[in-house]
Amino acid sequence: MAVSRVSKERTVQFYEIVKTESGEQYRMLPADWDQILAVIAGVNVADRTYVADATFVGNTITIDAEYHLLLHRVKSEGEWLSIINWDTGEWRELENRAREGYVDSTVISFLSFGNVIGLMQGSTAAPGHKSLERWLNGLKFFSSATVVARPVVSRAEVERLQTASGANRIEIRIGSSKVAALGDRSGRLASMLRRASEDYGDINVTMIISVPRGHARQEDRERLLDDIRELADVMPEAAERARAALVYSDPSGPERSRLVELVEHNITAKRRVAALDKEGNSIRIMSAVHAILEAADEHEAELRTAVDAE
Repeated sequence: MAVSRVSKERTVQFYEIVKTESGEQYRMLPADWDQILAVIAGVNVADRTYVADATFVGNTITIDAEYHLLLHRVKSEGEWLSIINWDTGEWRELENRAREGYVDSTVISFLSFGNVIGLMQGSTAAPGHKSLERWLNGLKFFSSATVVARPVVSRAEVERLQTASGANRIEIRIGSSKVAALGDRSGRLASMLRRASEDYGDINVTMIISVPRGHARQEDRERLLDDIRELADVMPEAAERARAALVYSDPSGPERSRLVELVEHNITAKRRVAALDKEGNSIRIMSAVHAILEAADEHEAELRTAVDAE
C-alpha cells in the first residue's frame, strides 16, 4: 500500500484574543506577539508547559522569517498508540519513554492586526481555542488579566439584524456555565435566561419565543428584535445554538422573513494541507502555516471589519 500524498482539507479558524472581567469581554491594545513568541523560543520546556485537565506545551517555529506557535496536547500514558508498516502489515505498540511523549498539535499564526489569530488543528484531539486560553492564562502571559479567544464573527449576519424591522421567532440554547457571558445585559431575553439558570442550577436552557404574524403584533416583533440585538455580540460565546426569523419591510410589497444564524457564522476557511513532499518528507507544519496566512490574506478586509481594526 503506497503512502498517500493527497492534500487533506482542514479548517482555518480565526479568533480574537480579548480580556474578560466579570463576564464582560474587552478588546486589548495589540500585543507584541513577536516578542512573546521570541520569549517562548528562549525558555526551557518546563516554562512553556501548563498542566490542567491535560498537559499543554507551546513551541515556536520560524517560517519565512516569522514566528508561529505550535500548541501541543500531550497524550496520556493510558492511551493506546500503535504504528503499522503498510508494506508488510506488521504493527507494533508505541511505548512511552521517560524523556519522550506523544502529542497532538495545533498550528497558530498571529496576524498583524487586532490580536487576531488563525488556528488549524492537526487532528480532532489537538488543542482548540479553549486550550489556547488555558495555556495563555495558566502561564500568565498577561500578568493578572484573564484572556479569552473568541470567534471572529462575520459582520454580514450582524448587519442583517440592523436592517430588519422586527423578529418573528428566536430559538436559543445556552448552558449554565455560559450564563456569565451574558454579563450585565438587562433585556428580556438575557433576564429570562439568567433567571432560569439561577432557579434551576446546573442546567441547559432551550428557549423558543414566537410572535404570531399580523400587523397587530408589529410592536411585539420590534421589541423581540431589540432583545436579540442586545445579545448579538455575545451570542457566539454564550450560546450553543441561536437562530432568529427576522422580518424585513418592503414598501413596494409584502413583508419578507429570513432565518439568520447568530452563532454559526464565524469567519472560517477550508484549505488543503499537504503532509509530505515528493520525497516523502514531512511538510505538514509549513503547509499549515502557508494555508493559514493565505486564508488570512483572502479574508483580511472582513477580519479587520469584524474586529474594528484599521
